[in-house]
Amino acid sequence: MHLLVVEDDPTIAEPLCAGLQREGFTVNHATTGASALAAPAADLVLLDLGLPDLDGRVVCRELRARSAVPIIVVTARGDELDRVTLLELGADDYVVKPFGFRELVARIGAVLRRASHAAPTAPDSVIESGTVRIDPRTRRVTVEGTTVGLTPKEYDLLAYLALDLGAVRTREEIMRDVWDEHWWGSTKTLDVHIASLRKKIGADRIETIRGVGFALADPGSAS
Repeated sequence: MHLLVVEDDPTIAEPLCAGLQREGFTVNHATTGASALAAPAADLVLLDLGLPDLDGRVVCRELRARSAVPIIVVTARGDELDRVTLLELGADDYVVKPFGFRELVARIGAVLRRASHAAPTAPDSVIESGTVRIDPRTRRVTVEGTTVGLTPKEYDLLAYLALDLGAVRTREEIMRDVWDEHWWGSTKTLDVHIASLRKKIGADRIETIRGVGFALADPGSAS
């Protein structure tokens, strides 16, 4: 596996890259946002936010716009706003400094496993929920005819809920099937993705069943 480590502090980058190489990864190191965006394609990007030239959020957004490469963000700012913003920008996971090397390797392994799994089985044909149209062949989602930009995980989540319109999916089912059956982190990431989807496709399209989970609305079932 080829990793791109984006970190400008040599006291962190050098031992980190050496440790990852000992774990069997091929590592490419970038010290600036510009060099990260110009780097060869990688299987996973480890992105520090505190870069000398570009805001890490800008780099994350640009990387996500280009491809579905998994991105783990490293941040010294662990407040909730940062976490929510990063997930909305398309980051797959994050670690807060200071972090343990073994924890980081475990996070990298978990994200790579999730990325290697096929997306949840999507319907064979276009699914419509009110003005929301989901085309599984192109992974394209439109609302009232306008294409909506979703992150890969947002699309996977929406496609999963679309497998059975109106059916309630428990939080545990969603985390197991859309994220990873061995997911050990907080399920707050699910709430972040649900909130982001509601902003993009309409708050009334995804229903919350308190204490259970979520469902994609089926307008055709209304009386």
